Amino acid sequence: MERKAKVELFEQIRREYEFGDGTVLGIARKLGVHRRMVRQALANAAPPERQQWERKRPIMAPLMPFIDAVLEADRNAPRKQRHTAHRIWQRIVTEQPERKVWEVTIRQYVRERKRELGWSARATCVPQSYAPGQEGQVDWYEAWAELNGERIKLQVFAMRSMASGAAFHRAYHRATQQAFLEAHEHAFQYFEGVFRILRYDNLKAAVKKILRGFRREETVRFIAFRSHWRFQSEFCTPEEPHEKGGIEGEAGYFRRNHWVPVPKARDVADLNAPDRSLVRRAVIAAHAPRSSMLPPAAGVRCQ
Repeated sequence: MERKAKVELFEQIRREYEFGDGTVLGIARKLGVHRRMVRQALANAAPPERQQWERKRPIMAPLMPFIDAVLEADRNAPRKQRHTAHRIWQRIVTEQPERKVWEVTIRQYVRERKRELGWSARATCVPQSYAPGQEGQVDWYEAWAELNGERIKLQVFAMRSMASGAAFHRAYHRATQQAFLEAHEHAFQYFEGVFRILRYDNLKAAVKKILRGFRREETVRFIAFRSHWRFQSEFCTPEEPHEKGGIEGEAGYFRRNHWVPVPKARDVADLNAPDRSLVRRAVIAAHAPRSSMLPPAAGVRCQ
């Protein structure tokens, strides 16, 4: 019985005793409750708190200090680079292989602890369907890394295939136009082709001025770059990030799973090195076959 319903029942018992039957046995029979409950209601208008028995957790008990330490360390970590329950479970499997625990058990405990800490988030995703090589989405996002012992905020370029979910990530100190175009070329090499359509936010590297509707005044350098690689560009409505939800979700997924804990490297070049499999690591899925994508343009690369 919920506490509110029990409080209302206690009130009914007390009224019945004072203005009605007036006996413990009579009230118990009339309301269908035990005589012990009637005596409790007459003694105190507030029902006694239900005793909570502490449940033993033989599997989780040794892991609780580790999980609590991770969540406590996340207080000082960038908000978007905190551990998820899945990432904590992965670390337990890797760092404490002798502890056999199901991921759902870790999820339940982390959910409880985050609720106690006041951290709660809920995401809703809508599945979509794309033909192979049809569309890619591009965006920048921020992430932190320790370069040569110093924590630095980086700008990370990301391009995601909407058909397969495969993605390319590359970090830079600043999101300049030169970095923007250079990262495209690295992404085309990674995907072994060029998407027919690339969808963007209204990035300054590509958009000089937002006009009425979907019209944009694009930068001359971006127009030349697009002409060279022979793809079409589409831009989202300002302040409507859901129009490119694929890359928005990819940035969050990648940051939570591959930038946690905060990575360490000598410099950005070391962080972007292919053998580190950190920034270039993508969702495990085959990207669009080369036959369905535009082949790389021949001739001199755009600078």
